Amino acid sequence: MGVSVRSMAESEWVSPWWEPPVAGDDAGQLVGALDRLRTTFRYKVDGLDTEGLNTRIGASSITLGGLLKHLAANEDYLFDVKFRGKPMGGPWLENGWRDDNDWEFNSAVDDTPEELYALWDGAVARSRATLAAAIADGGLDQPADIAWPDGQHASLRRLVCDLVEEYGRHTGHADLIREAVDGRVGEDPPRDWKPVGPKTA
Repeated sequence: MGVSVRSMAESEWVSPWWEPPVAGDDAGQLVGALDRLRTTFRYKVDGLDTEGLNTRIGASSITLGGLLKHLAANEDYLFDVKFRGKPMGGPWLENGWRDDNDWEFNSAVDDTPEELYALWDGAVARSRATLAAAIADGGLDQPADIAWPDGQHASLRRLVCDLVEEYGRHTGHADLIREAVDGRVGEDPPRDWKPVGPKTA
């Protein structure tokens, strides 16, 4: 019978806090994939000042600040409006939110780095709480409030998959823009990384 021999370092290896489960259930894998993308995105936009958050590359109008605001709005829109059938509330009532993706990108230039990081961090915290409660209450198969033209309601699973896709697209954008800002590259954050917010002088 074969014996598996591993070094002490291998046997004591612990996954980074942002990594999905290695062999989780359906909900654990899906939420884990979403949180890994959220974490990678947050790492790509972290620690910047106004100039860094407003950097553009090529002909694109996308900025890291715009992505922070856009994805924050997507988090609240998906879980409050699409899933629960509620109107947009919270910070969006104070900052003139409109159901228009261009607004988020165009208006982010008027927000401070502190405001942009707070928008995203707050939206993600609310989403995590809503999603955890929803999974515990009815699982991923439960119907969302939003319905397609044929009357069929989307499942919570479909909405979470849509958000994974949204982060996949925009984390790729953030990769390129951040490299142009200060050369930061890499697929994952360092194992010990924690969000720090805006760059200070």
